[in-house]
Amino acid sequence: MRFGLFGAAQAQRGGPDVDSAAGFKDYIDYVIEAEALGYESAFIVEHHFTGFGQVSATLNLLTWIGARTSTLRLGTAVIVLPWHNPVLLAEQAATVDLLSGGRLDFGIGKGYRHNEFAGFRIPMEEAGPRFEEAIDIITRSWVSNERFSFHGKYWQFDDVIVEPPAIQKPHPPFWQGAGHADSIRRVAARGHNLLLDQFASLDETISRFNTYKAAMLSNGFGFNPLQVGVARAFLVADTPEEKAAAIERRMTATKRMHAISQRPDGNNAASIMAFSDTREANEEATLYGTPDEICRKIERLQAAGVEYLLLNGGGTSRENLRRFAREVMPSFRSESPPRTVAAE
Repeated sequence: MRFGLFGAAQAQRGGPDVDSAAGFKDYIDYVIEAEALGYESAFIVEHHFTGFGQVSATLNLLTWIGARTSTLRLGTAVIVLPWHNPVLLAEQAATVDLLSGGRLDFGIGKGYRHNEFAGFRIPMEEAGPRFEEAIDIITRSWVSNERFSFHGKYWQFDDVIVEPPAIQKPHPPFWQGAGHADSIRRVAARGHNLLLDQFASLDETISRFNTYKAAMLSNGFGFNPLQVGVARAFLVADTPEEKAAAIERRMTATKRMHAISQRPDGNNAASIMAFSDTREANEEATLYGTPDEICRKIERLQAAGVEYLLLNGGGTSRENLRRFAREVMPSFRSESPPRTVAAE
């Protein structure tokens, strides 16, 4: 199996005595250590207008991380296409790919937080068609060696050529965040890789994995399990009390996230909203507990075919990062002998 990271830095607002960059610097050091410990990638979110200091300029941060690392895959999870000029975004992403030596994983999504769409004054109802049009433009921007024009519903471009060229050919890999079955099938129809969220139960995650696998095969693309990144929250805990306290902290955080994401009418149908503030998402879906408890959950996913986990530590605890690398990851390396766990 492969293990990467999923998450974000956080900047602290404050007066002249507060170093607002400290959280970002800490996160950069965190992912640098993750590379040394054998983690495959760091996928970083994009969010706006939260007041929490979350990452908003994902590609800028990844450029800095790319300069401080050498093998780590640099992922976006996800850039919300409806908010961006697709030609400018194609240029910026290609620049990251070029400077990093071809390490960009271009994760994209339609967006799900109402407050963000409201802040940009873009109707959420337009998210789907804006998203699909932007994918067409970005793809064409990356594969075209000649100038082209595009006249769509939302974007029009005349006689443009995107530069610099990306290193990865035909272009950096697309990773789409999706959860509803129809959305997953649309991802597979384009042959894109799939990102599955951290909140769905293990059974629901496995069902989504199988939907994608079947759709990829039916579309003639073939299937590699490493085309699916499954996000999971993780915490290596020594006692039930430590685990319970972490679950309560996570419940508080996810309820806050759910509240700012909800539409005023309460009808946000995004798949991520179906589980995000439930106790199931914060207990059964998480990789919280002792190394044996965590391994048993990973074994369920691996038995279903999952081979790529993206881990969200809910912060930048070095001890958590190191313990997972030392006490969990070796059990799932191909060169490792089979692992025996205590009976349930």
